[in-house]
Amino acid sequence: MGSVDSLTTVRGSSSARTLTDPYAVNPFGATGARRASRTPRTRTAPLVPSPEVLERLAACAEAADRSGEPDRDAVAVLRDSGLLALVVPKSHGGAGADSVALNICVEKVASANASAAIMLFQHCAVTSRIVENGTTAQHRELLPKLAGGQWLAASAWSESGAGADKKKLATQARRTADGDWILDGAKSFTTSAGLADVYLVLAQSQEDVPGPDSGSQDTGYGAAGQTFFLVSGSQPGLLPDTSMRLSGMRGSATGFVSVRECRVPDSARLGAPGVAASIIARVRNSGASLGAVGVGIAQAALDAAHAHAERRGLYAHQAVRHRLVDLATEVESARAVVERAGRRTSADPGMATLHSKLAASEAAERVVADVARFLGSAGYVETHPINRFGRDARAVALMGPTNDLCKELVSLPWNR
Repeated sequence: MGSVDSLTTVRGSSSARTLTDPYAVNPFGATGARRASRTPRTRTAPLVPSPEVLERLAACAEAADRSGEPDRDAVAVLRDSGLLALVVPKSHGGAGADSVALNICVEKVASANASAAIMLFQHCAVTSRIVENGTTAQHRELLPKLAGGQWLAASAWSESGAGADKKKLATQARRTADGDWILDGAKSFTTSAGLADVYLVLAQSQEDVPGPDSGSQDTGYGAAGQTFFLVSGSQPGLLPDTSMRLSGMRGSATGFVSVRECRVPDSARLGAPGVAASIIARVRNSGASLGAVGVGIAQAALDAAHAHAERRGLYAHQAVRHRLVDLATEVESARAVVERAGRRTSADPGMATLHSKLAASEAAERVVADVARFLGSAGYVETHPINRFGRDARAVALMGPTNDLCKELVSLPWNR
């Protein structure tokens, strides 16, 4: 989907490629420039974070890692930055970014604040599901709020007993006589818990399980009869709990979200009843890769190594220079795999996305560990950022789909 030089262009400027906007209307029409002159001017949503935004996010990361509390300051920065508009179509106030631009932006944010990057990634993931599967009314109601920063979106899919593949959900959705839905259950490892304004909740609905021609066949992730619902953070019955203390991504507000007798209208349903698994299966084909978070962390670690070498005058040593080259090569290799996933030019884009997550997350752990050894005693101080990078890099491997599940999803077709 991208030209050969699109990645270089974005890194060196404030512009990036955007998707063709399926909702756009020709502002000129039959009357040409006269209609264009009446079109109100709106602020263009950025495709990459500004240096000021990155600086503010980096300061937030240090404070949140020390406290372990949800990083409300980083969320405020994201809301003000315009980055929450990244994948919203231009016609609804967004940037209309494609997956290449999304991965680049997430990488840049992760290099400053991995917790903010995963919150941004999850927001964009939910937003993309709304763009792809939402009704016209949902687009009109939700997309401007998501683009404007008024609403932060989060995914509530995982459960303690459901396994990484989300096949045995305890959260139930039952239909009421008047057509509403009652959601009841508990979600775990929900990023932005208590901070999000809308949650995409995955539940086992009591609708008839769709037949084999419905597109809900086993995809290795999710199960037939599951349905997505968009639930407001202020909805009665939805209760977040951020008491979980994580060792990494400590500012990401990753915790529990319970829905207890939570009534939502049918208009809150995203997609047809019972076919959430088919929606999930299409996610990997989007090219948006969690590997971008890993690349950003690895780049931050590499930057720390260069800062140490320069401060200690180590560039004079050939062995040091070559060691840094090896680290840089690993970072560039991971970045290239993520970029390829974003372009969606491989024979199987979904597989490329899974491979990119595996490659980049594992590369991040290796690079951070190598840099920690390179730093020696300087990196053994508790407050050195390399220790946060290591804990954050480990978290990427555990995010859905986890690395083990990625391997299962890649290899599943071989056993059929």
